[in-house]
This record gives sequence, C-alpha cells and structure tokens, in this order.
Amino acid sequence: MKEYRIPKQKFVGTPEEIERQWYEQVYRGDSMKQLTVRAVVTGAVLGSILSITNLYIGLKAGWGFGVTLTACILSYTLWTAFQKMGLTKEPMTILENNCMQSAASSSGYSTGSTLVSAFAALVMIHGETMNTGLLLCWVFFMAVLGVTMAIPMKRQMINVEQLPFPTGTAAAETLQILHSSGGEKGIRAGIALLAGAVVAAVSQFLVSGMDLIKEGMWNLEKLVDKVNGWLFNSVWQHRTVELSWDPIFLAAGAITGTRVSLSMLFGGTLCWCIFIPYVQSKGLVSEMAGYRELVQWSLWGGAACMVSAGILSFLLQWRSILNSFSSLGTLFSRKKKEESIIDKLEAPMSWFVIGQVVGFTALAILAHYTFGMAWWASALAVVMTFFLALVASRVTGETDITPTGAMGKVVQLTYGAITPPGPGAVDLNLASANIAAGAALASADLLTDIKSGYLLGANPRKQFLAQFLGIFSGTVFSVLGFQLMVTKVELGGSQFPAPGGQTWKAVAEAMSGGLHQMHAIQLWSIGIGLAVGVILTLIMYFWPKTKKFLPAPTALGLSWTFHWYYGLLFAAGALIVEVGKRTKKSFTEEFNIPIASGVIAGGSIMAVLIIVLGILKEQLQNWM
Repeated sequence: MKEYRIPKQKFVGTPEEIERQWYEQVYRGDSMKQLTVRAVVTGAVLGSILSITNLYIGLKAGWGFGVTLTACILSYTLWTAFQKMGLTKEPMTILENNCMQSAASSSGYSTGSTLVSAFAALVMIHGETMNTGLLLCWVFFMAVLGVTMAIPMKRQMINVEQLPFPTGTAAAETLQILHSSGGEKGIRAGIALLAGAVVAAVSQFLVSGMDLIKEGMWNLEKLVDKVNGWLFNSVWQHRTVELSWDPIFLAAGAITGTRVSLSMLFGGTLCWCIFIPYVQSKGLVSEMAGYRELVQWSLWGGAACMVSAGILSFLLQWRSILNSFSSLGTLFSRKKKEESIIDKLEAPMSWFVIGQVVGFTALAILAHYTFGMAWWASALAVVMTFFLALVASRVTGETDITPTGAMGKVVQLTYGAITPPGPGAVDLNLASANIAAGAALASADLLTDIKSGYLLGANPRKQFLAQFLGIFSGTVFSVLGFQLMVTKVELGGSQFPAPGGQTWKAVAEAMSGGLHQMHAIQLWSIGIGLAVGVILTLIMYFWPKTKKFLPAPTALGLSWTFHWYYGLLFAAGALIVEVGKRTKKSFTEEFNIPIASGVIAGGSIMAVLIIVLGILKEQLQNWM
C-alpha cells in the first residue's frame, strides 16, 4: 500500500493532469473503510446533538461555531473506548472519521443557520412560530439545495484551483494527528472535551435547573443576583450592565479570540453605558425599561454597522468575485468523452440537477402558499442562490471567512428595491433572503468539509452521500429544538435575545418602507453605524497592519444587539486563554479548543434539557 501524506504543494498542469496527480499520490482507494453505517449514524447523531448547541448559542448571542472538530474528537474517543471495552474489533479508520465529519457538518450546521436569523425574525414579527411540518419542509429543502449546489463547485475550486479552505485543511491535519502516534492526543482531547461538558452541564443545572427539584430552591443565579445588588443599582441592571455566570460564553470567547471578544466588550460599553443612558435622558424610554424595550433603540446602529462592514468587505473581495464568474463556464463544460477514473469518483452532475429541481420546486411551492410569494420571485431567489453560492464558496476558500451577514443582506436589499412596500412586504423580504442566503452559505460551509476529504484521499462521491444523509437527522433535531425553545421562551427578550433575528427583522422593516416612521435618534444611529462599518473596513483594507489595533466591525455591531454582560464574558474567556498561552503555552494550545467545545456543548444541551424537563413537569402537574 502506498505511503500516505497530506499534500503540502499544489499540483500543476492541465485540469486532467492535476486530477490524475491527486489520484496517484493522495487517493487511498477502496481498501480502507469510509462510508459505513457506523460512520454515518455516529455523524448524524453527534451532528444533530451539536446542532442544538449552535441553535442555543445562536439565539443567545448570534454566534455560531463549526461542529466538525468537536464531532471528530468525540467520535474518535468513543470508538477507541468501545474497542478497549471489547464492544468493537477496531476503531474508526481516518476515512470513516472523515465520513462521520461530513455527516456531522451537514447535520449540525447546514440545517440550522437560518433558524436563528430569518425564521427567528418571523417569530418576533408575528409573535408565533411556523407550523412544525412547514418548518421541517423549509429547512430540509434549503439544505438539499445547498448540498447539491456544492457539486459542480467542488471539482473546479478544490480539484483544479486547489483553493486553500484553511479550516478544512486544519480539520484534515487534526484528523491525521488523532489517528497517528497511537492516538494519544486524540484520547487526551476527548477526555478534556468530556470533562468540560460535564462541568458546564452541572453549572447550568445549578443556575437554572434547581427549580425542577423544588420551586424557589437556592441556585447560583440567586447568588449572582445578590452580588449584583451590592455592585450595581437597579437602573444599571435593567441596562444589562451587571455580572452573570455562564461558562458557555467564557468558552465562546476562548474560541473566538481576543480582538473580536474585546471588540464586543468595547461596543457593548458604548451602547449600554453611553447611548442607552442618553436615550433615557431624553425621556424616550423609562429608566426601568428592560432589555426588550431598550434594544429597539440600540439595534439600528449595530445592524447598520454589521451590514455596511459585511457588504463592503464582500465587495472588496472583487478579485474573488471576478474569478468566480470567470470560472463559471468551466463548472459545466466538461467535455463529453469516455468517463475517466476521476469522473467515477466524483458526485455526478445528474445529482446536482435533480437536487436543484427538487429543491427549487419544493421551495417555490412553500414560499407561494406560506407567504404568497410570486412564482417569479421564487425563481429569482433560486437563481440568486447559485450566484451567491459561487461567490461565497470562493471567498470562503480563499479567505476562510464565509460572508454570512453580507449574503443575506444582499438579497434583502435586492428584494427591497424591486418589490413595492405594503402588507406582507416584510415577510416576502425575509422569505426570499432566507432561500438564497441559506442555501448559498450551506454550500460554502460544506465545501470546507469536502476539502478535508480531498486532502485525506477520501472518495468524494461517498463523502457527498454522507453529507446528504446527515441533513435528515439535522433537520429534525434543529427544527424540533427551535420549536421547543421559542414555544417556551419568547424571542427578543433577555433569555433569547436572538441578535441574528433582530438584524434581519430590522433590515426587512427598513426596506419595506419603515424609515419614515423612525425617531431621529434611530435614523442618526443608522447613519453613524453605516459610517463606522465603512470606515473601519476601509482602514483595515488599505492599512492591514492597523487591524490588530482596531475593533472588529461585525463584533462591534453585534454587541449593540445583545446584553452588556455577554461581551464581558466573551472578553474574560479570551483573556484567560491569553494568560494561558503566556504561562502554560503547550497545555493551552493542546486543550483550549477541546475544553471550550465541551463547555459549549455540555452547557447548551443541559439548558435545552432543563426546558424539556420543565415542560414535562408542568404537564405532569396538570395531569395530576
């Protein structure tokens, strides 16, 4: 068997020569297990569970984290443990783990991203969620559209152009480390992840689960409230300027990094300690008003900053955009000749066509009968989806930054410009952007996962099938989790601020003729937010060395849509890691991601479990 190595240099030559070099030097063949039942089931289960963590933290802070590395570490640890206990003869192969990673990625990430944005916005507008059956259909067919849309782009961007997709490359190298040297690092990472999950789960229960044992029982939240009473008066606490104990956001800051986390704290301080007191001093809102009332004043500046920075950053990638369209013809221009070895390995174009036809037809019907969207508008959304996916995939491949905010806002602004204001205009704006941005971003993120398989020598057709199979369980878990959370807890309040939904809602309302109804302070906020986003983005583009000294505009804007203490927790987590790097560098570098991922997973899952148990307890009491 040939010795395997992750390629460090690009292959050169014609497209056919490049693909032949990959086949001869990297492809592992069919002798190693890859698409197995245990790989797909493990990926679907882990991805579905982790989709709940992304859903939870997305509704809390508008942030999302990839599930790939967490799933890989958990999967490797579980199957290695099963082998040691005699429950299986062998652990997963590296290609099985890659296949598991593909199922987990599509299950845990591609199915839930629009739930915390467009669908959350619809819930806040109408005060109720969509029918569960309809929501399942929406999420599933958008995922189908996104997964199959990646098929033609994969061969051009990954095989021929060999775009770096840095996160995908890092995931491949991580898998290589897990499966080398006896897997000692993998075992240590798995133990660290599980330990973090247990600690966070216990902490979450002590904060919000004690009432399940006995109403009014002591909990950590009461202790924190007492400390806040000593440190802050009630006016500042209503402005969310207080302390909070939530390890999830400490872990989120540990992963996010110092610059972004400090940007959140800086932006939050400007918002809640300066802007909100100014609004209150004008008598526009009571000093005792809570988060829900106050955020209606602050979100406009924050959303404007995120929108302008996101779209301008996207447009400044003009070379990538031009390259996307210049290579458009090659996506479908494979010469009709005898099928090559590579052709037999790649997902066929017929799968792309079937997926697009099925996805478009289903979404057009759903949009028409759910929101009254015209057929031409649905068709335009799908056409825009393809071009947005083309650009988003290339930008992700070259910069490792998926332009999430920009994609949705481009579609919202487009539909706002071509559709007249009136009844239902907000819903139509959100629905159209939901279709186009959701599927486009799913395809870009899944190409990152496919890059890992390319570097590891996996069979791309089998990897695609694992991704496709993952969306079934991911759809069910993410939708049912969303329905559970929004039914029990009202969106837009203190428990679930839903920053992503707030931003989508604000843009939809503004584009649907609502600007003339706004107060002058809100309009000034929009203008200043737009200017700040543009200025910061241009300075960092033309003078990149200044980047480390300037706040990140997206994080700055986001902090105006959630609580002040979120930014404090993010910053604290990031600073803990910085101290760790200076005192225990090797330990911090090895265990930061596993521990933080475990904390996010354990805390989020326990929070959702507490909601479920609360509902069951209430039903049991009613029955008795």
